[in-house]
Amino acid sequence: MSQFVRTMLGAAAGSLMLGTAALAQEDTIKVGVLHSLSGTMAISETTLKDTMLMLIEEQNAKGGVLGKQLEAVVVDPASDWPLFAEKARELLTVSEVDVMFGCWTSVSRKSVLPVIEELNGLLFYPVQYEGEESSKNVFYTGAAPNQQAIPATDYYLEELGVEKFALLGTDYVYPRTTNNILESYLKDKGIAEEDIFVNYTPFGHSDWSKIVSDVVALGADGKKVGVISTINGDANIGFYKELAAQGISAEDIPVVAFSVGEEELSGLDTTNLVGHLAAWNYFQSADTDMNAEFIEKWKGFAGEDRVTNDPMEAHYIGFNMWVNAVEEAGTTDVDAVREAMWGQEYPNLTGGTAVMGTNHHLAKPVLIGEILDDGQFDIISETDPVPGDAWTDFLPESAVLKSDWKELECGMYNTDTGTCVQIESNY
Repeated sequence: MSQFVRTMLGAAAGSLMLGTAALAQEDTIKVGVLHSLSGTMAISETTLKDTMLMLIEEQNAKGGVLGKQLEAVVVDPASDWPLFAEKARELLTVSEVDVMFGCWTSVSRKSVLPVIEELNGLLFYPVQYEGEESSKNVFYTGAAPNQQAIPATDYYLEELGVEKFALLGTDYVYPRTTNNILESYLKDKGIAEEDIFVNYTPFGHSDWSKIVSDVVALGADGKKVGVISTINGDANIGFYKELAAQGISAEDIPVVAFSVGEEELSGLDTTNLVGHLAAWNYFQSADTDMNAEFIEKWKGFAGEDRVTNDPMEAHYIGFNMWVNAVEEAGTTDVDAVREAMWGQEYPNLTGGTAVMGTNHHLAKPVLIGEILDDGQFDIISETDPVPGDAWTDFLPESAVLKSDWKELECGMYNTDTGTCVQIESNY
């Protein structure tokens, strides 16, 4: 079954389940699901909608939360960033959801942020991102740069001997901010500015011939070139196809991707991608009993051909932490749940335990995987759990900032001035 067909069937199934739930439940706890089911990001986000439906179904089978059943309220922001804000407002004011799980791109999260802060909503955001943010209304269950981008760069420098870097990204806030951090980090490590090639392309970009040729030319002097990819959505399909068309193997020029996992690879011919890398906090190939159980449940719910991936695990952890926090607080009130979230612990699927910090970021292990010909990953590097940093140490303006919503009651505390500053999102 093609990715397109799976996406369309998934959207239809979500709408049907939503309608059935709305009719069947009168006294429910409403859970907003804010993921694109159409447009360029549907290739990644439809699976996260399905993940939430599975988790909600399982929790209802256990008796729900606080003696009530959970009701999924699914909307489709359609990969349209302003529409994310409209749909978030609709979820909070019309559907009156108690919590939201959603967004993939940072520009969609930035669009939602002013709405949930204005209305005191609660969002669990499950995808790796650029950091440089800590909202009292968001729990960030994906990786911050120190849990993905920095360790992946270290792997290039220390294990693969990469001397020149091509930073390729989709043109929006996550790739630009992440690459700004990485440029600073690489220069601190002694990489010359002329040995760092940065390029941005729009969502859905398809013609990669010149960009890939430019990357190849970067290594004309014989120095080892590595690509760090923050390309998002279906643009990845064209990028990897062009690498293969130009005969570039992972041995020639390795690519480490931050937004390509098992779901994205399931729609590709991986024959020529073997050996390229991805950095995440979870891979389906993790060899643990808990992961095996999760995969079995997922395939039983969604189909034998469906794969798992890192943002799914982030939703799994975030959802179960939210359930436990609600039970501890005895209410779905956002302020009470937020306080109950601090210090929450829940087993991750790779072994060990995820812990929620008072900066609203998780402590999680960092994994680097090598693409196999079946679209899965061979885990070749794994760290102990790393606490997520809201503010990077590698930009001077951020290095002095600290986030602590429990003791400091601030997400942007300047340690030099001893003051709390909040900035308004301009995305």
